Amino acid sequence: MDYRQTLDFLYRSLPVFQDVGGSAYKAGLDRIVALEEASGVPHRRFRSVHVAGTNGKGSVSHLIASALSAAGYRTGLFTSPHLKDFRERMRVDGETISEREVVEYVERNRETIGRVQPSFFEITTAMAFDHFARREVDVAVVEVGMGGRLDSTNVIRPLLSVITNIGYDHTQFLGDTLGRIAGEKAGIIKEDTPVVVGESQVETKLVFIERAKALRAPILFADQTYRVTDQRFLPDSQRLGIESLLDGNRFEVECDLQGIYQRLNVPTALTALDVLNGSGGLRIAPQDVRRGFASAARATGLRGRWERLGERPFVVCDTGHNESGIAEVAAQIARQTYRKLYMVVGFVEDKDLSRVLPLLPRQAHYVFTKAGIRRALDERELARRAAGYGLQGECVPTVNEALARARELAGPEDMIFIGGSTYVVAEVL
Repeated sequence: MDYRQTLDFLYRSLPVFQDVGGSAYKAGLDRIVALEEASGVPHRRFRSVHVAGTNGKGSVSHLIASALSAAGYRTGLFTSPHLKDFRERMRVDGETISEREVVEYVERNRETIGRVQPSFFEITTAMAFDHFARREVDVAVVEVGMGGRLDSTNVIRPLLSVITNIGYDHTQFLGDTLGRIAGEKAGIIKEDTPVVVGESQVETKLVFIERAKALRAPILFADQTYRVTDQRFLPDSQRLGIESLLDGNRFEVECDLQGIYQRLNVPTALTALDVLNGSGGLRIAPQDVRRGFASAARATGLRGRWERLGERPFVVCDTGHNESGIAEVAAQIARQTYRKLYMVVGFVEDKDLSRVLPLLPRQAHYVFTKAGIRRALDERELARRAAGYGLQGECVPTVNEALARARELAGPEDMIFIGGSTYVVAEVL
């Protein structure tokens, strides 16, 4: 098989969450264990950092990976979903897995795939671990797909577990309260293994403390370790003033990841790197952290985080798609200066719109659209439900046509935002 045929085989043979939603979710670790055993249990051949959370886990994973690469470690990075190319999911020092390596992995393991019947995410997890072992990475940063306790990435025994925050998303699988969701994500905490939690939320803090205590896992809360004192936005980056809440030390970091929500992610990544530099046994100098953060997007290929796509009119996209993510996006939009706002938005059909639609700005013209996946909510149904929250506009059936329509309407002093779903953003990049 060539690369295209291999992808066709994977998409056709395995349930893919982006297409079919819940029916693609296979809880439990038995299938990933079987896949790994067929390849010699590759995750045992490298050290790892495990990152979970409702929002920010992608940014935090990329920040940590970039700093580790800057410190001279051969660093693997596993994230999901991809935006344009399947190979984005697994990188070594920013370089994606090659088409040939994808084909060779599937050919080596085709019999096992047929026997085990894994989900699409399970096979990509196993492929990433195999790739990192073959590339002899020093450490891999592994982002959880969903939840934590039953996620296929949870076979690793990391140097450090990181949980960014807890919000409402995937409640049909993880629970309908913040405490229950936290319990699922706390499932990545391992015995005698340090854990960093990004936000000490009232509803979830005790869940993490009790889990960590039961497993003798040292725990740190990033928002009790570092505080952002200043946030200044530059054309292609931002500068953040940081204060250590432990010793009062003040310093500044530049970060090429955009978005005001990086004020939450940067302290989490800093705290994680402190732990890795101490009990984790790695050597990461302050200058490595600064260089890594300043080039995180460029070095790791991260896209879709308040990414500028054009000027006059100002065009920007963001992958925020759940309640807390949309709230951050709305706050960022409110900081912008424009004459008129155009919102190109689409959602997946299983999204709880009652949590996200009230957060979107009413003083805007909406172009409701639909991503080209089976799970996408019909744009006309989205418009009907959005009208109940005072959001008005028009319907355009495809994302790129919707963006073209917004560009047609917008003047040079206006702003166009594209988002609501990772899959909507993927189509404009």
